[in-house]
Amino acid sequence: MNKKGGLKIPDFNQSPKIDKVGVEERVARFQTRSIKNESKMQGLKMALNMIDLTTLEGKDTPGKVKQMCYKAMHLHDAHPGLPTVAAVCVYPSMVKIAVNEVKGSGVKVASVSTAFPSGQAPMDVKISDTKFAVDAGADEIDMVISRGKFLSGDYNFVFDEIATIKEACGAARLKVILETGELVTLDNVRRASDIAMHAGADFIKTSTGKIQPAATMQVTYTMLEAIRDFHLLTGRMVGMKPAGGISNSKLALHNLVMVKETLGNEWLSNEWFRFGASSLANDVLMQIMKAETGIYQSSDYFSID
Repeated sequence: MNKKGGLKIPDFNQSPKIDKVGVEERVARFQTRSIKNESKMQGLKMALNMIDLTTLEGKDTPGKVKQMCYKAMHLHDAHPGLPTVAAVCVYPSMVKIAVNEVKGSGVKVASVSTAFPSGQAPMDVKISDTKFAVDAGADEIDMVISRGKFLSGDYNFVFDEIATIKEACGAARLKVILETGELVTLDNVRRASDIAMHAGADFIKTSTGKIQPAATMQVTYTMLEAIRDFHLLTGRMVGMKPAGGISNSKLALHNLVMVKETLGNEWLSNEWFRFGASSLANDVLMQIMKAETGIYQSSDYFSID
């Protein structure tokens, strides 16, 4: 283990190898857990409070961002007792609008940066991208790693890149997106997780949502194990955000069971666990309304954004 800029850097070639069959068997057991009705309702409201509502399209407008921010704070006007979501996530150019819209609500504003989603830009552009978002008021920064550098084995480049962006974040929390669909193997997912956490990530995140497969339970479990091992080694908690592909309540609850049994109750809050799945919010709302009223409401009762 050597040092760079005061940070201890392990040999990332020595990251643990992942037993794919073992991971699949463990995940299968999480998916068979029975959840009592009372615990299910608690889990659904918890999941709702862990969602990052997101709009990351070239056609985003101020009006669309404002609509999403309204939904973030008023998930169902007929049921004002529901929690808000955790955050809204937008492009840097939309951060000021989002900050103004959610002011005083407790909803955080996250911004993607570092030439999201490809990451194919010079470092000075990535730093500028990040500082622009932070200066506009972003509470959180979601960066993408350079997957080409990672896959070519240049792990020090990826480490330095993350550490540099972490410094540029100032007080904002840093989520590091691994884009696991491009990393191919669980061994690579584990190694990229280790690099991100040692470089200063506050959260590790599976995906941009632009590449499939995204947040499979096998990938999420591998990242949760990396977080557990890092916490045992350093005493520092790191958050987890599966993003992409979690569109229904059943899968969200399976993920929460997996978090509880792998990391413990400390991680069961939106400070340490998030869902990057905007479409999940409506399904969770429908399940909550079904539990409270006995009937399913049509999806027409819920806004898309």
